[in-house]
Amino acid sequence: MILVTKKAPDFNASAVLEDGSIIDNFNLYDYLNNTITILFFWPLDFTFVCPTEIISLNKHLNSFNKRNVNILGISCDSQFVHYAWRNTPINKGGIGHIKFIMISDIKKNIQKSYGIEHPELGIALRAVFLIDKKKIIRHQLVNDLPFGRNINEIIRMIDALNHYEKYGNVCPAQWEKGKKSLTPNSIGIANYLSQNIDEL
Repeated sequence: MILVTKKAPDFNASAVLEDGSIIDNFNLYDYLNNTITILFFWPLDFTFVCPTEIISLNKHLNSFNKRNVNILGISCDSQFVHYAWRNTPINKGGIGHIKFIMISDIKKNIQKSYGIEHPELGIALRAVFLIDKKKIIRHQLVNDLPFGRNINEIIRMIDALNHYEKYGNVCPAQWEKGKKSLTPNSIGIANYLSQNIDEL
């Protein structure tokens, strides 16, 4: 399912908050509140690739914070399993005190509404959704279970969104923050290619 350009599906769920407390009435739309948000899914707690991604996201938290971007994580584990996982030391298979919200999708309704459920195993694929201030999904990435995500690419897409919304210029292949963008017309692309062909 492709959700880019569409409004992010809303949901209510139980969650473990940044301070480790548990709530039963987390609502996505109430939380978004005119902010850019990364919503990401992982298959299961206490597994193998998943903790590397979650710990890496947590280590990059300052990069998200300085861009005023929130992070929300979801799997089909219960809020109590999330709580246990974040209270298990990293050297014993845990993830430590993660500083973003972990949502429980125990009924699997959220992963179904986002179209990223594994067709045979019934767990979430490794999906990322970039949601803008108007609750519109502007980017999505879905990996199969063996392949961990690149956190720098998620940050690059946030930078691209911010750049486009600020300047109106579009971001070509290989674009990174600080590199040239282009005016979206025939003159703009001609000028860009004549000056930046080696960047591609």
